[in-house]
Amino acid sequence: MQYRTMPKNGDELSVLGFGCMRLPAKDGRIDEPRAIAQIRHAIDNGVNYVDTAWPYHGGESEIVLGKALKDGYRERVKVATKLPSWMIKSRADMDRYLAAQLEKLGIDRIDYYLVHSLDGPQWDTMASLGVADFLDQAKADGRIGNAGFSFHGLGPDFTRIVDAYPWVFCQIQYNFLDQEYQAGAAGLRYAAAKGLGVIVMEPLRGGNLGLPTPPPAVAAIWDEAKVRRPPVEWALRWVWNHPEVTLLLSGMNEERHIEENLAIADSALSGALTGEELALVDRAGRKYQELMKVGCTGCGYCMPCPVGVNIPGCFDVYNKMHLFGNTEEAKFMYSIRMSGDLLNDKPGFASQCIACGACLDKCPQQIPIPDILAQVVAEMEGPELQARVATAKRIFKVEAQ
Repeated sequence: MQYRTMPKNGDELSVLGFGCMRLPAKDGRIDEPRAIAQIRHAIDNGVNYVDTAWPYHGGESEIVLGKALKDGYRERVKVATKLPSWMIKSRADMDRYLAAQLEKLGIDRIDYYLVHSLDGPQWDTMASLGVADFLDQAKADGRIGNAGFSFHGLGPDFTRIVDAYPWVFCQIQYNFLDQEYQAGAAGLRYAAAKGLGVIVMEPLRGGNLGLPTPPPAVAAIWDEAKVRRPPVEWALRWVWNHPEVTLLLSGMNEERHIEENLAIADSALSGALTGEELALVDRAGRKYQELMKVGCTGCGYCMPCPVGVNIPGCFDVYNKMHLFGNTEEAKFMYSIRMSGDLLNDKPGFASQCIACGACLDKCPQQIPIPDILAQVVAEMEGPELQARVATAKRIFKVEAQ
């Protein structure tokens, strides 16, 4: 495992951080024994930064992470979690949420504490409620070690937030598709120039950049490389190639993901990709942007939908249809996944959307969700939908016998 230094405090942090937003699930809940084993295995292999947040897995993530940190594991890692800024209505709320998080995690100090999911207006609200005083007091009395923020807004707002408080670090979405998105490359460089550590989230864009079998048009680009690498390695190496990046977070919920990411983290140095390789990655990024229809990362912040639409699921199938061009296969998968029968769940079709807008303020990607769901309906449902659902039910009933 490689380590990089957090500029303002000298902490040596593993370049690979364990993100607890997508822990393995079973029957709609976190599979606790498996999740705890995964987190501990990563720590045993050099990971020393674990990240969670109040809303992850409906509030379960912090609790499960707290269990994973028992038996001596707490002393081996830096723990990061986040103040849910959109839920804060007063200065007193900040202390209440922090106290609850310390209790859920079972610890008396959060090493890296972020003001979660900021954009310009949300920062203005938090500033007016006294978040600077809250952070100062929480650091002074030892409840948190280092203050930072995660960002999901526009570039100009990022720079003014960086300048608004003596942050130790920030967290931004960054990958070879999102070089100019939100904070982007300019924000990365600005934060680093101001001495902030930079934590990168969504290095695989919700997993789409790390698919073992990439879209054919992208695979053709990777095949031109002199040094062959799987897609996930190209994506992670590209992020780590930036010396401004302190570490990246990976939501590793499969054992093979953990092993693969650990292996890449052992050898992916900053500045190691050649100019020819960087040009190749840029071409792959442009091809992905050309093929993908919606910038959803599958974070689930938009959920639950008041009328039951499986928003991330709809977007996942819709994106994959356009990435791979497998229209009929994608429509069939959409029919069975959104019917809910595959997982004994309720229907979640895009056509259930009533455009209430409840999802819009919650989406960190600022996706016009109702508008895109209307596109999903137009391209993936139609008069054949119920026939496809019925066919899928028959097939899965036979396979289950």
